[in-house]
Amino acid sequence: MSTISTAVGLERRSRTSGYKINKGFFNNEPQNLPQIIAVLGEANTANQTGLDVTPKEITTAKEAAEIYGDGSPLHQMFRILRPNTGDGVGGIPTVAFPQVSDAGASATDHEWTVTGTATANATHTIRIAGRSSLDFQEYKFSVVIGDTATAVATKIKDAINSVLGSPVTANSALGVVTITTKWEGLTSASLQTGIEFSNAAGISYSKSGETLGAGAVDLAASLDLFNDTWYTLLINPYGTATLDALEAFNGVPDPDNPTGRYDGQIFKPFMAFFGSVLDDKDDIVAITDAAARKDQVTNVLCPAPKSAGFPWEAAANVVALFARIAQDTPHLDINNKSYPDMPVPTDGQIGDMANYENRDFLVKKGSSTVTLNNGKYTVQDLVTTYHPDGESPLQYAYARNLNLDFNVSDNYRTLENLFVKDHVLVQDDQVTDVAKAIKPKEWKARVQELFIDLAEKALINDPEFSKNSLVVQISTINPNRFETFFRYKRTGIARIESTDVEAGF
Repeated sequence: MSTISTAVGLERRSRTSGYKINKGFFNNEPQNLPQIIAVLGEANTANQTGLDVTPKEITTAKEAAEIYGDGSPLHQMFRILRPNTGDGVGGIPTVAFPQVSDAGASATDHEWTVTGTATANATHTIRIAGRSSLDFQEYKFSVVIGDTATAVATKIKDAINSVLGSPVTANSALGVVTITTKWEGLTSASLQTGIEFSNAAGISYSKSGETLGAGAVDLAASLDLFNDTWYTLLINPYGTATLDALEAFNGVPDPDNPTGRYDGQIFKPFMAFFGSVLDDKDDIVAITDAAARKDQVTNVLCPAPKSAGFPWEAAANVVALFARIAQDTPHLDINNKSYPDMPVPTDGQIGDMANYENRDFLVKKGSSTVTLNNGKYTVQDLVTTYHPDGESPLQYAYARNLNLDFNVSDNYRTLENLFVKDHVLVQDDQVTDVAKAIKPKEWKARVQELFIDLAEKALINDPEFSKNSLVVQISTINPNRFETFFRYKRTGIARIESTDVEAGF
């Protein structure tokens, strides 16, 4: 019989006593896959010098502002994931992956010209990226009888600069206000600004000039830093410009040749969420139905049609909703949940997505959909761009289903690490009492218990089907190779309810 304690070595002979503590894993029921959110994004121009581009876990929006700059794209996303009020994504790690701006990058400028002299007292409001206020600070200013255009322009400048988290700064001269993004790059061109009032009070405003920012970023260095960590959700603020790069890095779950993070020896894939404020179905489909997108499982379009907010804010809203569901109740989805913090169009119109026929069309073409309910964007469908012709049902369309697959993998590999990896492989009919030995029939029993657990969690249907498909063997070619095969049926979600009734006398 083998020894049951090694606190004192077997070679010892002199009188002594030893005690050793080891890690114990007595609960063999795997937990839900822990979510980790990777947030790509730029720092403000003022924060670019000496920028540390190594991944950093951020726990508050304030911390993001201190490191990457108030109003930077990174700060904007973290203020949604880590709001000043509310729990946001809670204990789920949120990790910033900052990018250095392109050497030739430029910021976006909007010029507003003020004309007239105030004939009454009034309050006017500036809208920056669809918001009239930010974190309880308002973009408002008072117009007073007799104010000149130059005086009003100065008030606009002061109102903007008084909002600490604003994505822009302002300057004024001779009745002209220049609004400039705090960061440089193509993403800054998404800025929308406006001025609103109920009483003009003799003052008029016109957008007299616009210079769009430019400059791309290279994600290669950031993606290389993923290493062995399983980042499950990624927020991509760069939109269509980086879809190809993310797909190439993440790969595809091809049955014969899985690539990227889907490679069998890695299998730590992610879903990448990017925002869109487009409202025309044909413009949206031009992105998701492109030939390069149809077989890809990486990218998830997060719609906020006709919003004046930044597109990446929509992506952060979706991830804020999806991350908690994915972590706590992976059998569910975020259907009918509302974005927590996304500017909506002031006229309440969201274009083509308001119509069910268009939403059905969009889902079939690989686009997520929303409606506008009670002043908030409300999720109807959350899908990847995956929609190859002729496949029914689509295997990797719904983000929820991919997370389910990720959970099955994580649960299985947790057991594999505990009971198989680096164990001695012993035939079923052989007798042994040594530690860290595993027989095919013992492993088969473990995996069958896993099927029952997954069924109880409502992640799979028909556990008997999975049990009957299970095959475990020690390779006859390589004595160090242990092989397992099984099938499982995912559970579905009640996305469509159809009822017929008959009524009569």
